[in-house]
Amino acid sequence: MANLLIEIGNTAVKAAWSEESVLGKTFRYQGEKVMGFIESVTEKQTPLVIAVVSVRELTSEEEALLRGACQYLMILDPAHPDALSAYGMPDYLSYDRAASLVAAKTLFKGKSCTVFDLGNTLTVDYLDSQGRYLGGNISVGCRTRFKALNRYSKALPLVDMPRDCKFPGDSVQSSIESGIISGIMFEIDGYIRSNPENIVIFTGGDAIYFAKRMKNSIFVVCNLGLMGLAIITDEYVKKNIQ
Repeated sequence: MANLLIEIGNTAVKAAWSEESVLGKTFRYQGEKVMGFIESVTEKQTPLVIAVVSVRELTSEEEALLRGACQYLMILDPAHPDALSAYGMPDYLSYDRAASLVAAKTLFKGKSCTVFDLGNTLTVDYLDSQGRYLGGNISVGCRTRFKALNRYSKALPLVDMPRDCKFPGDSVQSSIESGIISGIMFEIDGYIRSNPENIVIFTGGDAIYFAKRMKNSIFVVCNLGLMGLAIITDEYVKKNIQ
């Protein structure tokens, strides 16, 4: 039977079916009726396992609904810390971030990695060639920077991510665009140059946007978190169900 993987983020929910550790059809939902979305995905097929990684703790009502929609439920959130204990990840990591790192060290086994997650936040994490977590940084994501600049500087407009970016800017709008986009590019380049031997992996909603602007050789894995969740779920099935 197939498993259903669910990644509940800050602004959107991603879901995917998986067979063993291989991802199948994926879905994306952005709205407030998260449980309704999950019910719609499972109404025609009952998963063996529903595996949920969430940036927030699920309510008891949500957990009960999920248990009723599958044969086995595995939750990775602050109330269920045991699921990641076997992977050597520190407990301060968010569970979606940890799942991405499980995928990275599996996909690039034997290679040291720098993993960039480019979303509402910009996270940078390091793995050595043995897959051991070395630490990481958290910064402000691209779209969050645009919003913050407008919110805290009354004279500056709210600007969206540009399709093309002038450098340097020659107007207020293009100066904001160039300042934020170029600033992130310089930030990324500095991280890459600090560990030039590492495999570089981009994931997150803005991964492709910045990958197109890179001169370095990188890997873009948009569903890295779901891939990690598929690996974790497959190992859970092999240990506890089969």
